[in-house]
Amino acid sequence: MIIAAITSCTNTSNPRNVIAAGLLARNAAARGLARKPWVKTSLAPGSRVVESYLKDAGLLPALEQLGFGIVGFACTTCNGMSGALDPAIQQEIIDRDLYAVAVLSGNRNFDGRIHPYAKQAFLASPPLVIAYALAGTIRFDIEKDVLGTDAEGRPVRLKDLWPSDEEIDAIVRAHVKPEQFRAVYGPMFAPRAQGERAQPLYAWRPQSTYIRRPPYWDREGVGALAAYPRTLRGMRALAVLGDNITTDHLSPSNAILPDSAAGEYLAHMGLPEEDFNSYATHRGDHLTAMRATFANPKLLNEMVRNPDGSIRQGSLARLEPEGTVMRMWEAIETYIARRQPLIVIAGKDYGQGSSRDWAAKGVRLAGVEAVVAEGFERIHRTNLIGMGVLPLQFQPGTTRLTLGIDGSEVFAVEGQPAPGATLTLVIQRKDGQRAEVAVICRLDTAEEVAIYQAGGVLQRFAQDFLEGAGSR
Repeated sequence: MIIAAITSCTNTSNPRNVIAAGLLARNAAARGLARKPWVKTSLAPGSRVVESYLKDAGLLPALEQLGFGIVGFACTTCNGMSGALDPAIQQEIIDRDLYAVAVLSGNRNFDGRIHPYAKQAFLASPPLVIAYALAGTIRFDIEKDVLGTDAEGRPVRLKDLWPSDEEIDAIVRAHVKPEQFRAVYGPMFAPRAQGERAQPLYAWRPQSTYIRRPPYWDREGVGALAAYPRTLRGMRALAVLGDNITTDHLSPSNAILPDSAAGEYLAHMGLPEEDFNSYATHRGDHLTAMRATFANPKLLNEMVRNPDGSIRQGSLARLEPEGTVMRMWEAIETYIARRQPLIVIAGKDYGQGSSRDWAAKGVRLAGVEAVVAEGFERIHRTNLIGMGVLPLQFQPGTTRLTLGIDGSEVFAVEGQPAPGATLTLVIQRKDGQRAEVAVICRLDTAEEVAIYQAGGVLQRFAQDFLEGAGSR
């Protein structure tokens, strides 16, 4: 185990969970136990109030003693921002190909999200995170095995450290106070004086990599967005994907690595590597966030295969018609320069996980006009429509596999999009053969049709606003 983190608002907004962790840490420290030295530990509450009541209860020193000092507030490890590992430990993981894992109290553990060298991540309550840091491995019966020995040489198990419900409740009653919340949140929401109010228009800074004027209403557009008309014809496959593609595969939120497309862009913009931060924090800059599209290192694009036929893992694409394998962002750049409309083919439950809007924005800016899948996650389907991307669903019994789609084809969609309408996916194969496949239009309501036809929810909003202004 390389990471143990009490992180995110999910569990740290529950005082009982945090107090339980503090009491377990106190009991472990009193018995002379320590975290294993190869485990990187941290405490990052979602609220500054956590620090107040841990200090008031006298529990913060014990947490700090075990390596769970407060490193910040809000998203850290759960968002792929645990920070760097000890270089010697990281090198040993690489050299020995160790199966390293993380344990965290967050709410996300998708492939590749927590840390590039954590092959798996397991979710646990804050006190259990501390217990696993003491164990140093998940190949461990947390209820029965010995966590360590005390100064007298006696074995210590989890049951010897776990606080009672009565003790937790007593600490919460005595040390979690309304005034702590008022002290933190009162100033946040206090009205500003007249002279402190912001200007009505934001002064955009062209060199910012955190917030940049969005391109969605510009006539010229950025990337492939509305710079040329949507055609639904002559589309090339950007990716052919399997089942359970998450929004982390589509647009990860984790730390930006220096050898990634986004990392190279930020370096070009003059940012030092230690300030790269995460994809999520740069989502206000579309030029950074575009480079997150399909940037997950665990992506399995079925268009890219090893010599033995197995799917090659990574943020990779196969440029067509050349058949050249390259990094996903380079393929997107090439297609944008060619004004090449794109399509994504996928399996079941496309877009599951966090309802991240950039998972839809990124593919639209790349030039994706339609996504054809066996099924969609509900919110991601609406996000695609909100960006003007057409969601189409294979009929039961039809899949990318039954159709033999390998990504070398050219695609078109025929028919008028309407709620539940049957449209035709036209597949022009490399050998000249043509197939026509019935697909279901997943614009499920008349309002969704109107949003799609406008080019997306922002364009629809602009139309309504201008029509309203004209009527006045």
